[in-house]
Amino acid sequence: MTDRRRLVPVGSSFETERSALLRLTEQAVVAGIDVIQLRERDLEGRALAELAEAMVARLAGSRIRLLVNDRVDVALAAGAHGVHLRTDSLPARAVRRIVPPGFVIGRSIHRVDEAAIDDVDYLLAGTVWPTASKPEKWPTLEEDGLRAIVQAASLPVIAIGGVTLDRVPSVAAAGAAGCAAIGWFASASTERPDRSGLVDAVLAARSAYKTGPQE
Repeated sequence: MTDRRRLVPVGSSFETERSALLRLTEQAVVAGIDVIQLRERDLEGRALAELAEAMVARLAGSRIRLLVNDRVDVALAAGAHGVHLRTDSLPARAVRRIVPPGFVIGRSIHRVDEAAIDDVDYLLAGTVWPTASKPEKWPTLEEDGLRAIVQAASLPVIAIGGVTLDRVPSVAAAGAAGCAAIGWFASASTERPDRSGLVDAVLAARSAYKTGPQE
């Protein structure tokens, strides 16, 4: 999940932010990330579509899918692979009627009673742990809350919110299909911009996820 402002010093220009995000996209190809969610809520449609198009071009030939946050129109115009819907967004069935076959649709949920849906491809459950992306008093699920959502859902559940390497085994133990992060991957990219930082972060996450439930 993206947040271009975390990749550059405060006060940087949009072009600097854009360049940093495109570099992160290229690093993601090398690292083998499964999905990138383009989540830049402040951008108007044209700027968001142009950014999405540039990211799609850099992902060409890889297996990584680009999902645009909530903007179905932008996702279709840019040739993205899918869209991620907010909890209060469009009904997924309505989206299905206007998108091509194979178009990925996901939805964010925050409570167990929101898990009993089957009209999307996956659920993004959070916030699991405190995170800078949400207000300080935003409610958190913790591992038990995540497990309850996984047990109530009939779809793959992805955990988000405060996910760090040491918490990946807890995500796996809760039964989630995977995890998403903003700050963790952004920090890995900026601290070691030669691509190895993100590669190592992804490898470490996959290793922890495989061994976590048995520990």
